[in-house]
Amino acid sequence: MTLQQSRRLQSLLLGTLAWAIAILIFFPIFWMVLTSFKTEIDAFATPPQFIFTPTLENYLHINERSNYFAYAWNSVVISFSATALCLLISVPAAYSMAFYETKRTKGTLLWMLSTKMLPPVGVLMPIYLLAKSMGLLDTRIALIIIYTLINLPIVVWMVYTYFKDIPKDILEAARLDGATLWQEMVRVLLPIAKGGLASTVLLSLILCWNEAFWSLNLTSSNAAPLTALIASYSSPEGLFWAKLSAVSTLACAPILIFGWISQKQLVRGLSFGAVK
Repeated sequence: MTLQQSRRLQSLLLGTLAWAIAILIFFPIFWMVLTSFKTEIDAFATPPQFIFTPTLENYLHINERSNYFAYAWNSVVISFSATALCLLISVPAAYSMAFYETKRTKGTLLWMLSTKMLPPVGVLMPIYLLAKSMGLLDTRIALIIIYTLINLPIVVWMVYTYFKDIPKDILEAARLDGATLWQEMVRVLLPIAKGGLASTVLLSLILCWNEAFWSLNLTSSNAAPLTALIASYSSPEGLFWAKLSAVSTLACAPILIFGWISQKQLVRGLSFGAVK
């Protein structure tokens, strides 16, 4: 076997492996969407049916039973607000740790990341009592604050990593030209790191959009996002798989579309600093 043939075989094997992994990851989403167009009888059929008569009755049921757009609007407001607040806090924090590093910087970053290891249920009661005493139960503000705090360690780590890949000489040159701290941040640092920041924003939005534990425990109706709407289709009578698949499809569709549109920035951000 020649070197060229060996490379072609290696490329073919890697391509096949990549497609296999992609199909494996995508199949649950495909099956969820497929099930949403089935009747409940078809959804429970054994063996599973790939050929059936599609129906929109599940989506019509959701429209009649609940106000989907109210839940979706809550998800949009909470996710985008929490992401914006998270970025507002993490950028200055990551800037100070990346360009003014001390011997405690690594320890601080590790401590921040270690807070993600705490089970949410371990702090549910004190946070619930705090929200109740402050009149924040079933409000968007409560979820925005909670989502900001739980995602802040990851966002700070990501932004810190992107900032560390930026040569300090660029910032020093800006200072020699008379740039203030604000100008250095807005006109030099953020434009260079915009790819990394875009991927960070997208990840934060996904985490906020998919968060279910706190939305189920701190909201009931007024501020309930789409994750609460999905949970409402679990009843004592059992799970209605077709309707559950339909409401899950409606909940996932906006963030999937947003991720598809932003995939270029996401890939650029994840590979930021990989090639010098």
